[in-house]
Amino acid sequence: MVFFSRVERSMVRLNRRLRWAAIPIAVFTAIVLAGCTTQELNGYLPGFIAGEPPATNNTERISALWVTSWVVLFGVGIIAWGLLMWSVAVYRRRRGQTGMPVQLRYNMPIEVFFTVVPLVLILGFFFFTARDEAIIEARFDEPDQVIEVYGKQWAWDFNYVNENVYTAGIQVQPDNSPGAEQGAVDQASIPTLYLPVGKKIEIQLNARDVIHSFWVIDFLYKKDVIPGRTNFMSVIPEREGTYMGKCAELCGEFHSMMLFKVKVVSQAEYDAYTQSLADAGFVGQLDSTFDRNQNLPGVAAPEAEKE
Repeated sequence: MVFFSRVERSMVRLNRRLRWAAIPIAVFTAIVLAGCTTQELNGYLPGFIAGEPPATNNTERISALWVTSWVVLFGVGIIAWGLLMWSVAVYRRRRGQTGMPVQLRYNMPIEVFFTVVPLVLILGFFFFTARDEAIIEARFDEPDQVIEVYGKQWAWDFNYVNENVYTAGIQVQPDNSPGAEQGAVDQASIPTLYLPVGKKIEIQLNARDVIHSFWVIDFLYKKDVIPGRTNFMSVIPEREGTYMGKCAELCGEFHSMMLFKVKVVSQAEYDAYTQSLADAGFVGQLDSTFDRNQNLPGVAAPEAEKE
C-alpha cells in the first residue's frame, strides 16, 4: 500500500507539472503562428501577397487543402517517429541479456488502432479532396467571359469568344540581345492571355497535336489539354497583375519553351486590349482547321453505308 501511495503521489505531481508546462507551450505556439507571414501560413505556395487578395477565387481553398494535409501528416510522422524511438530506447538489449526478447503476438488493441487510424485519415483526405475538387471543377452557369485556348507545339492560341477576336501565339524565341543571360527568352515573344479582374471566366482547352497541360503557376491549378477533347477551367481572377504560365505535360523537344503569360487587368483595360485586336484585323476565331490531327475519331454514332 505504501508503494502504491508513493506512485499515486508521483502521478499527481507529474500531472500538475504537465498542466503548468502546457501553458507556456500554448503561448509559444500562438506567438509563433501570429508571427507567420502570408507565405508561411499558406505553405510557401505562390499566389499570395500580404495585404492583397489571393490570385483567384480558388487559391485559398487549394492552399488550405494542401497545408492542412501536410500538417496532419507531419503530426502523424512525429507520433510514429516518437513511438519508434521510444521502442528502441525502452526495449533495447540490456547488458547481460541474451537470446530473443519476449515476443508479442495478436495484440488486438494495437492492431485495431493501426487499422482504424489510417482508415480514418484516408477517408478524411478523400472527403475533403473530393469536396474541394467538386467546387473547383464546377462550371459557371453564365460565365462573364469565355476564352478558348489551343495548345500546340510549342505555343498557344487564344480566342476571345465574346469579343470575336483572337491572338495566334508563336514559339518563344531566345533573347539574342547584347548582354542577355544564357538561356534568356525574348519576353515580347511570349503569348499573353488577358483576363478581366473579378469576372467569371470559362477557359475552354483544346490541343492541336499532342497532349499539353495549361498551368498558371499562381492559380495553383492546371488542366490537361487533350487532342479530340475539350476541357474546361472555371475561375475568377481576384488580383490584377501578370502571372507566368507554362505547359506542364512533356510534349516534345521544345516543351520547356512552351510558355505564356496571363495578365489580369481592369474591365476597361481588357476592353481596350480586345478592341486593339479588332482594330489590327484579328477578327474571328481560330478553329480546328489548323489542327495537325485530322484523323481523330468522331463522337457521333456511325452511319450505315449507302448502297
